[in-house]
Amino acid sequence: MLSKSQISFIKSLHQKKYRKESGIFIIEGIKSITEFINSSYQLNSIYYTPAYATLLPKNLTNIKLFEVNNAELEKISTLQTPQGILALVHIPAKQELDLNSLKNSFSLVLDDVQDPGNFGTIIRTADWFGLKNVICSENTVEAYNPKTVQSTMGSLCRINVSYTDLNSFLSKIKLPIFGALLNGNNIYETNWGNEGLILLGNEGHGISDLLLEKITTPVTIPRFGKAESLNVAVSAAIFCSELSRNKK
Repeated sequence: MLSKSQISFIKSLHQKKYRKESGIFIIEGIKSITEFINSSYQLNSIYYTPAYATLLPKNLTNIKLFEVNNAELEKISTLQTPQGILALVHIPAKQELDLNSLKNSFSLVLDDVQDPGNFGTIIRTADWFGLKNVICSENTVEAYNPKTVQSTMGSLCRINVSYTDLNSFLSKIKLPIFGALLNGNNIYETNWGNEGLILLGNEGHGISDLLLEKITTPVTIPRFGKAESLNVAVSAAIFCSELSRNKK
């Protein structure tokens, strides 16, 4: 049985302030938890209902295990319908982005993406297409937001997500910068080369004026219908697919 202090602490992790203070975030679902167990992330503890006892990986070391009932799980879960198992994971120490690691590859750059679901889908898409880095503006939604984590379906543990001042970063990078814009080169006729950054903008305002001048190649997904714009996560998927198709 969980103590009131345990429940209070886990519930506090629903908020960014307390995730930052404690250095711990929440993941839910057996698939995602298994992915994180097999990654470089360090798990703190796992809370599971009896039905999930046999689904836990064997030989878990240095991870505290707590069997809970459904009522307790509902109190600590971030989901309306809990998935029967929840884990607390340590947030890795912040590391400086290695600019050399961006060479001879493509990376996604996000300018103030705000929706956690969009962000999580972008991370999952990057993982599907084999991209390793997602570089974010300082105002992009937090990677450890529960909705972001849930949307990644475990892919977060394989993608390097970093936050930086994009104006400074893009000013010193020596790579092509492809910007997703409504007016630009047709994405299906673009010469990608073998490296670069794909810059995607905010859901409502697109790429900020300050960063527009950093773009070396504006790129457009052709529109054939009447929609005003594409969802940023959908745009990211189309860009990743086209990069994969043109891989040399």
